[in-house]
Amino acid sequence: MFGAGCIEQLHAANAVSPASADACVALQSNPERLACYDALFKAPTSETSSLVSEREAARSISTETESFKEKIKNNVVAVDAPKFDPNTSLLDSRWELSPESKLGTWQVRAYKPVYVLPAFWTSKKNEQPVSKNPQNVVASDEIVPLDSMEMKYQLSLKTKAFENIFGDNGDLWLGYTQSSRWQMYNADESRPFRETNYEPEASLMFRTNYEMFGLNGRLLGVTFNHQSNGRSDPWSRSWNRVIFNVGFERENFALMIRPWYRIEENAKDDNNPDIEDYIGRGDLTAFYRYKEQDFTLMLRHSLKGGDDSRGAAQFDWNFPISGRLRGKFQLFHGYGESLIDYNHKATYVGLGVSLLDWF
Repeated sequence: MFGAGCIEQLHAANAVSPASADACVALQSNPERLACYDALFKAPTSETSSLVSEREAARSISTETESFKEKIKNNVVAVDAPKFDPNTSLLDSRWELSPESKLGTWQVRAYKPVYVLPAFWTSKKNEQPVSKNPQNVVASDEIVPLDSMEMKYQLSLKTKAFENIFGDNGDLWLGYTQSSRWQMYNADESRPFRETNYEPEASLMFRTNYEMFGLNGRLLGVTFNHQSNGRSDPWSRSWNRVIFNVGFERENFALMIRPWYRIEENAKDDNNPDIEDYIGRGDLTAFYRYKEQDFTLMLRHSLKGGDDSRGAAQFDWNFPISGRLRGKFQLFHGYGESLIDYNHKATYVGLGVSLLDWF
């Protein structure tokens, strides 16, 4: 049994450290948001005291905003680009970019979309994966019969390890994403997990504030990314990348451009030496929110011409079902839907539920 002191220590360990009420607005979960307001306004803990309500916090935000506007009117504050507003800034709510939106370190937050697709169908099964490395070519006697229909799900979290590394800018984030393709309907083969990809990474993200082509340049960053399927040869696939991040947004639209550089490996140990010629050398992800529906388009390419012109496109549509439960439709076409399929071209169609999206 935990004593009162232990419980207080647990609450203290998990408490957020918001820089302003704006930071609390960005939190999607109602309990987390209320806890954030409590931490900011230091609500009394006695049973007779009432907690700070969201209405009171909103009133405080409004007061701060009016004060800011008055300073601008009197030329006290110089503004050379739009000010971040967690109420409307998609990238700020995702990465805590502005000083007012900081929530402190070691707060676990959503990263990439979290979803379950019970129906995930492919137009072309990859029962005998191959690679340019002979050690990673699956032999005929190792072929596992697959169903075209399977289940796919993804989990993804991130946390900020260091905040404001360079003055009031520059945050170091640690992220982890795991996605699985499960042959749930393949009873003849004991319902195996066909492929699971593990993706830990570390990202250094900076706040920017400029205008380009009608968009607000909000983010600049660099990421060290490792991705593997955790299997032994000949099924093993893995690679390491340095990814550069450039983020733009305007109202309910966000755009992420990510070119990357692969860290080369010893040829003997390289499971997939030509992976960039299929999965590509960069990607572009566009997000658009219309009322309660979210639309995402991802494009990536090898950046080569002729027969080496390869890549992929993925379209996601999230729509409301009930409360926070949302439906999800996913369409993928091209190379590299998963690591084992990095040089396998097919179309995939998925339908299920989404728990968390990009923004």
